Amino acid sequence: MRGKDSRQAASRRYLIVMFEPVVSLRSLHVDVPPGKVVTFISDVHLGYGSRERDKKREDMLLPILRACAETSAHLFIVGDLFDLWFDYKSAIPRWHVRTLAALQELREGGLPITYLIGNHDFGHYTYFREELGIEVDRGDVSATINGTRCYISHGDGKAHNDKGYLVLRSILRNRLAQWLYRWIHPDLGISLASRTSHGSRDHTSEKDYGPHDGLRDFALSTIDQGYDLVIMGHRHHASIVQHGAGTYVNLGHWLGDGATYGVFSPEEGFRLIEVFSQHTIA
Repeated sequence: MRGKDSRQAASRRYLIVMFEPVVSLRSLHVDVPPGKVVTFISDVHLGYGSRERDKKREDMLLPILRACAETSAHLFIVGDLFDLWFDYKSAIPRWHVRTLAALQELREGGLPITYLIGNHDFGHYTYFREELGIEVDRGDVSATINGTRCYISHGDGKAHNDKGYLVLRSILRNRLAQWLYRWIHPDLGISLASRTSHGSRDHTSEKDYGPHDGLRDFALSTIDQGYDLVIMGHRHHASIVQHGAGTYVNLGHWLGDGATYGVFSPEEGFRLIEVFSQHTIA
């Protein structure tokens, strides 16, 4: 009887976690020396579209990554750097070697990098940790940056009508499911994952978020809990919203014109920067 009760309790806990918008929350302290910034990028979606357009997108990204070696005290990748990522024990997607090399150079130069997975690049296994020295966070991060309390999240699962996605997320990120999937040959497995990823991205772009933006509501509620800055992506809509003494930032996306990324300076606050012009847009 006790065994049955334990299984039922475990099932209830699993269902509760399945529908929680926050999978986990890790605390982090970041020290920024004078003259340095913290850089944030998200929703680059490397791998989406034709190879020609994808290469141009990577061409825009590389100078920003390389500049981080001189300008940044920390780099946050806030999900969906890749439109698809799924690594096996001895195989990874063949594209974007230049981006991987740039990230490795940053780590070898001593730059801390925090990588939060999104709803497209959730298939991380051991490659980033063992080969690049980059730990991958599967949940959200609570970072204190020179005394500024920051809540950082990709943002998936936080829309008001995301119950279906939350169920799907719990399946796709299940360790047993991913272990079984890795028995599929990489050529077939990566191809199938790519098709699923493209469908998910199209769904996100066309999704009706209803009269209320769940990501914004989550961010404002988080600010009310004492955070100074909430930073998310996923929504593909770059914006900065002031709320009381706090600020909500959505980092936007790189899928067309107007690609954006963010920098935070303890002296000057947060800025959204347009990639092409390098002008501050908010």
